[in-house]
Amino acid sequence: MAVTIKEVSNKKEFEEFIWFGINLYKDNPYAAPPLFMDDSLNLKKGSNPALDFCDTVFYLAYKDSKVVGRIAGIINPRANESWNQKYARFGWVDFIDDPEVTDALFSSVEKWAKEKGMEQLHGPMGFTDFDHEGMLIEGYDKLGTLATIYNYPYYPEHMVRMGYTKDIDFKEYLIKIPEAYPERFIRMAEIVKQKYGLEPKKFKSRKEVVSNYALKIFDLLNLCYKDLYGFTKLDEAQINFYIKLFFNFFRLDTICIVVDKEDNVVAFGIGMPSFTKALQKAKGKLFPFGWYHMLNALRKNDLIDLYLMAVHPSYQNKGVNSILFAEIMPAAIKNGYKFAESNPELETNLKMSSQWGNFEHENHKRRRVFIKTL
Repeated sequence: MAVTIKEVSNKKEFEEFIWFGINLYKDNPYAAPPLFMDDSLNLKKGSNPALDFCDTVFYLAYKDSKVVGRIAGIINPRANESWNQKYARFGWVDFIDDPEVTDALFSSVEKWAKEKGMEQLHGPMGFTDFDHEGMLIEGYDKLGTLATIYNYPYYPEHMVRMGYTKDIDFKEYLIKIPEAYPERFIRMAEIVKQKYGLEPKKFKSRKEVVSNYALKIFDLLNLCYKDLYGFTKLDEAQINFYIKLFFNFFRLDTICIVVDKEDNVVAFGIGMPSFTKALQKAKGKLFPFGWYHMLNALRKNDLIDLYLMAVHPSYQNKGVNSILFAEIMPAAIKNGYKFAESNPELETNLKMSSQWGNFEHENHKRRRVFIKTL
C-alpha cells in the first residue's frame, strides 16, 4: 500500500499524533513514554507560549488506513535571529521501519521548510532547548529518562540513508553514587561557602521553592545557557509555562539552590527520582492509576535523574559546584539511590563532563542532532 501523508487538522488527528509516539514503545523495556497530557500541553497553541511565535506543522503518515509515522516541522524565528541561520527543525518524529514511510514524512517537512525560505533542516529538536532533542545512536539497551528521546536502532539508519549528517552529539553518563560521600569534598564545599559568602538554601515546601526562586532559576538558565547549541532566551510567558510544567513533581532533598548574601541565585542543581518505570506502567495516562505510579517513584527509587545544573559565569571555575554535590550526594545516599543519570550534555561542554571525574561513571548513551541542506 502507498503511504499517505496528512497534515494534522483536527482533535482526532492531534490525539493520534500523540498516541502514536506513546504506543510505538508500549512494550519496550527501556523507553520512558510521555504522559498524553504533558505532550498535549506542549504541542497545543494557546497552552505553550512558544507556539505563539514558532511556525509549526504536524504530519501523520498512514499506510493501509493505519498511522505508521509522525513528524513535526518547526521554525523558531528567535533562534534563527540569534544564530544568524535559516534553519527549520524537525521533532516528535517516530516511524515504523519502512523507508517509504520515512521518505514521505521527511519529504513533506523538507518541502514545507523550503517553501518557508529555510535553507537547512535539523533535529530532532523542539521549540526550545527545554524540549526533547537528539536522536539516540548508542545505548539502546539502557533505561531512558523523562527528559530524553528513546528511539529504535533503525532510526539513525534511515537518517543516514536520506542524506542527513551529524551536526552535534550529546553524551549521557551513568554515575555511581558512593556508599559514603568523601569528607574531603564536604570540606572543600565549606571552604568555598566561607570564601564567597554563599549559602545552600533549605526548604520546607515546594511552594517556597516556586514562589521565591523559580523565576531566579530561569533567569540564571537564560544567562548560563545562552551560548549552548540551539538555545534562545526564554521570555516571561515561557518561563511561567515551564514552571507549571516541570515544578509539580520533585523532592526537596534532590534539589540545591545556592545564593549569595543578597539572596541572588548563583548556582543550582535539580534532580528528581527516575520516573521511567512509573511512566511505563502509566502507559501515557495519569488517571486512573498513573498518578499512583508517579508518586510511588518519588517515594521509593534507586535511580536519580540530574536534570539541570548551572553556575553563574562569575562563579565558574571557583569550586561552587562542590556545594551542589555536597548537598545532593549525601541526601541521595541517605535515601538509597545507587546511581544518577546525567541526562544529555553537549559533547563540547567539557566543563560539565569533567565534573564526573570524581565519581565512578560511564558514558553509556549518545544522541545526535542530524542536519541536511535543503
